[in-house]
Amino acid sequence: MKHNITTKLLPIVILLVTMASCSKSFVELTPPTSLTPSQALSTEADLLVALRGAYAGLRGVDFYGRSIPVMGDIMADNAYQSALNTNRYTFFNDYSTTKGCTAGDGNVLGMWTSGYSTILRANNIINSSLAANANIDQYKGEAYAIRALCYFTLVRNFATPYADNPAALGVPIVTTYNPDLKPGRSKVSEVYALMIDDLNKAYTLMTKYSNSSQFSKYAAKGLQAKIYLNMGDKTNAKAAALDVINNGGFTLVTPTTHAAYWASATVRTDKLETLFEVSSDAVANLAFDALSYLYSQAGNYGDLLCADDLYNSFDATDARKALYFPTTRAGVPVFGVNKYPVISGDLSDTKVLRLSELYLIASEASLPANEGDALTYVNFLTFRRGANTITSSGTQLFEDVIKERRKELAFEGDRFHDYQRLKRDITRSTNYPATSRSIPYSTFRRLLPIPQTEVDANPTIKAQQNPGY
Repeated sequence: MKHNITTKLLPIVILLVTMASCSKSFVELTPPTSLTPSQALSTEADLLVALRGAYAGLRGVDFYGRSIPVMGDIMADNAYQSALNTNRYTFFNDYSTTKGCTAGDGNVLGMWTSGYSTILRANNIINSSLAANANIDQYKGEAYAIRALCYFTLVRNFATPYADNPAALGVPIVTTYNPDLKPGRSKVSEVYALMIDDLNKAYTLMTKYSNSSQFSKYAAKGLQAKIYLNMGDKTNAKAAALDVINNGGFTLVTPTTHAAYWASATVRTDKLETLFEVSSDAVANLAFDALSYLYSQAGNYGDLLCADDLYNSFDATDARKALYFPTTRAGVPVFGVNKYPVISGDLSDTKVLRLSELYLIASEASLPANEGDALTYVNFLTFRRGANTITSSGTQLFEDVIKERRKELAFEGDRFHDYQRLKRDITRSTNYPATSRSIPYSTFRRLLPIPQTEVDANPTIKAQQNPGY
C-alpha cells in the first residue's frame, strides 16, 4: 500500500518541482520595462536612439515646442494676447493676481516636467559605460549640451538671476539615475557651474556637424557665451562669442535672404545663421499645439500679436520689419507676426541659437571698456539687416545694443530674460491691460513657482518654494 501511494505521488512531486523551477526562471527574467539604463543602452545604436529621444524631449509643448519662446516674450513687452483668444497664456500676459499661475499651473508644471524628463534622458547617455570612440564621444557631447540647455532654461525661469544673487536657491541638480532621489534646490551658482562644465565637455567631445537640429561644438560654445552673459562675466562671454564668430564657419543672413530664411521650415545644413533649433518636421511635431499656430493669423488660433512700439522701432529699410504686418483682429487694427509662418507639413522650427545673437553678445560684452569693438559687432549685424548704423557712445550705446537685441531676437523667448538679468522694471505699451503695464523687478510672479506636484512629492523642496506662492 505504501509503495503504491509513493508511486502515485512521485509524478505529482516531479511536476510541482518542474513548475517551481519554471516559475523561478520566469521571475528571474528582467521585464523589458524594468531595464536599467546600462542594460537599455548597451550598444552604440542604443545610444543614438536615446539621443534622438533627448532631442524629442526638447519639443514638449511647454518646453521649446511652444511655451519657452512664448513666455519669454509675453511676460515682457514684445508679444501680447489678442482680445480674441483661446485663453492660452492669459496669466503671463496680464500678471493676474487672481487667476492663472498658481503652484499647480499647467504650463509651469509642463515646463518643469519636460525639463527634468529631458535631463534624465541626457544623463543616461552621459553616464553610459560604452567604450569611447568618435561616435560615442559625439553622442555624449550632444547630451552634455542638451543637459546644459535644460538647466539654463529651468534656472532662468524658476530662480533669481545670477547677476542678482548667485547664492540664491536655484533648481535641483540631478546627474544620475535614481528613482528614489528627492533632491533640494542647489544654489544658482552651482547650477551655472554645472552648465559651464557640461559645455566645456561638449565642446571637447563633439567633432561633427550634422545640421541645425543637432548640437555641434560651436552651438555648444554659443550657448556657453549666452550663459556667461547671464552671469555678468563679460570677458568669457566675449571670448566664447568670438570663438563661434571666427571659427564656427556660420554666416549671417542678408536683407535679400532674410525673408526666405524665416519662410523655410527645413533644418539647415549650410551653416546659414542657425546654430541650433528644435525641429518640428512633418512627422514629429505638435500639430495644432505648435508654436506657429499661436502666431499665425492663418491658423486656428493666432492669439499672439506684435506690440505696437516694437513694430514702430524698426527703420523703414530694415528687412526685419517685413516679418510683422498690419491686419485687423476682432475689428481692431493690430500687427501680426510672421516669424513662424508654416502651419502645415514641415512646421516652423523653434530657433534657439543664432549667429546674430553671438554678434550682439560680443558687442554688449565689449562695454563699457571697448566701445570701438561694441560698435563693430553690433553694426556688422545692422548692416546685414538693412538697418541704420549705430553711432552712439556711453550709456546710450549700451541701450542701443539692448534695443537691437529686442528687434533681432523678438518672439524667440529672450526679451523677458534680458529684463531679468539686467534687473529692470518692465514697462509695457497700451496693448497690454492697464493693470499690467508696469511690472517692477520686485514682482514675485517674475519667478515661476515650483509646481505643486513636486512640492507634494518631494519633502526636501517643500520648504523651498519661491516667495509669494
